[in-house]
Amino acid sequence: MDIKAVVFDYGQVISFPQDPKVIDDLAKLAGVERKTFEKPFWALRGKYDRGTITVEEYFREILSSLNVSPDDKSVREMIRMDSESWKILNPETVALMEEIKKAGYLLGILSNMPHDFLEWARKNFSIFSLPDIGLFSCEVNLIKPEEAIYRKLLSLFGVEGGELVFFDDNADNIKGAAALGIKALLWESPEIARQELLSLGVRL
Repeated sequence: MDIKAVVFDYGQVISFPQDPKVIDDLAKLAGVERKTFEKPFWALRGKYDRGTITVEEYFREILSSLNVSPDDKSVREMIRMDSESWKILNPETVALMEEIKKAGYLLGILSNMPHDFLEWARKNFSIFSLPDIGLFSCEVNLIKPEEAIYRKLLSLFGVEGGELVFFDDNADNIKGAAALGIKALLWESPEIARQELLSLGVRL
């Protein structure tokens, strides 16, 4: 079955990974240890990415869960620090995506992404206007690795699982996509991704 579409996750694939120091700084601002802060930071992320809470509500819930009284200044600084940490694009991934589109394949982004960051990215990153399909968790009230979001992806592209390649840095997300027959590959680097695409018959 020939490949018709190639889809990329955003965080740690199109963008560089978040600097680990960011979590340390957020924890310090909250006045707790990193390990203590990190648990609610990720546990509540799904609600934020799904679009059911705002970014301000997300950080206030984190602080409340830690029995820390959230003040407006600290919340604003946490929002700024977290958002900025995801804004550094990997130029090699961007170049690969442009090459895939130029070669005539359908191109997509599938990402767990909250409303505020998506709005900013669409205004500031030209790469967000390149894909044929952009499927973002906050706009469909679904998050990876839920089966429904992958079914939505296939439906939007109008392809079968074996005709779509999906790159993601999260093993659970890869497993969820692969369960529907999608050629889901764990992201390592743009160069390795290129070689994997070539091995699948993608002509670049």
